[in-house]
Amino acid sequence: TMSGVLLGVAVAVTAAGVGISAAQGADQADQAKKSMEQSQANADRTAKQADQDFNRANQRKPDTAAILSAAQQAGKGGASGTMLTGAQGVDPASLTLGKNTLLGA
Repeated sequence: TMSGVLLGVAVAVTAAGVGISAAQGADQADQAKKSMEQSQANADRTAKQADQDFNRANQRKPDTAAILSAAQQAGKGGASGTMLTGAQGVDPASLTLGKNTLLGA
C-alpha cells in the first residue's frame, strides 16, 4: 500500500532529520564548550598579566640607608664585638691552657 510506503518514508526522513539535528546539537555543544574553555584561558592569562604588572609597579626596594646605619652602629663595638661576646670580647683568662679542671686533673 502506497500510503504505508509513504508513511514509512516519512518516518525514515523524520528519523534522519532528528539524527542530524542531534548531531548538530552535539557539535554546537562541543563548540560552546571549546569557546568557554578559550574564554577562561584568556581570562586567566589577562589576570596573570595584570598581577605581574601590579607587582612590577609596586616593587619593594631595600632601605639601604637603614642597612648602612645598622652596619655602622655594629662597627662601633670594635673588632672583638660580636653578637655572642658583646663589645668586651672574650676574657683572655678563660683561654689559658694547662689549668687544672675536673676533666684534666
